[in-house]
Amino acid sequence: MFSKIITAVVGVGVLAFSVTSASADIVCNNANVCWHTHNPYDYPPEAHVTVHQNEWHWGPNEHYIFREHAGRGYWSGDNWIDW
Repeated sequence: MFSKIITAVVGVGVLAFSVTSASADIVCNNANVCWHTHNPYDYPPEAHVTVHQNEWHWGPNEHYIFREHAGRGYWSGDNWIDW
C-alpha cells in the first residue's frame, strides 16, 4: 500500500513539473494571424509581430486566426518566412 502511495505522489510531481515547464508564447502579426512558439525569438523588424504570453486572449471585437508552423520564422501573407 505504501509503495502505491509513493508511486502516485511521484507521478503527480512529474506531471506537475512537466506542465509548468512547458511554456509557449503567442505571436501575432499585423494581419491578425497568430501562432505558438516555444522559444523566445528576437523577430526582425520587418516581421511586424507582437509577442504575447500564452494566456493572452484577444478582445470581443477583435478577430484573429491561428496558423501553426514549426520552426523559427513568421507569417507574411500566406508565406512562412524562415530565418
